[in-house]
Amino acid sequence: MSPRRRMSEQAAESAVDQACRVLRLPTISNQFPDLAAKAGNDQMSYLVFLAEPLLAECDDRARCRSERRIEAAQFPREKSLREFDFDAPPNIDAAVVARRPPVSG
Repeated sequence: MSPRRRMSEQAAESAVDQACRVLRLPTISNQFPDLAAKAGNDQMSYLVFLAEPLLAECDDRARCRSERRIEAAQFPREKSLREFDFDAPPNIDAAVVARRPPVSG
């Protein structure tokens, strides 16, 4: 990575915004100003500061992916395990279902 000349805060914000557009990172683009201010106030390390927006982007993408899959499935109505009647089917143990980790996709 070649060293870049020193740039102003305004130029850096503009560069981050442009890079987020090119790389298609909308969550980072939206959250960056607040995260940068928080990093300065909390004296975060560079590594922690980098991790925060990247994890936010990953979380947002996972949420959107899940919403798209649910929409594509065209379920007749929305339901969750909290609504499931575990007394109806005799072979299902509610404790086993409750402790299972969520399926990631």
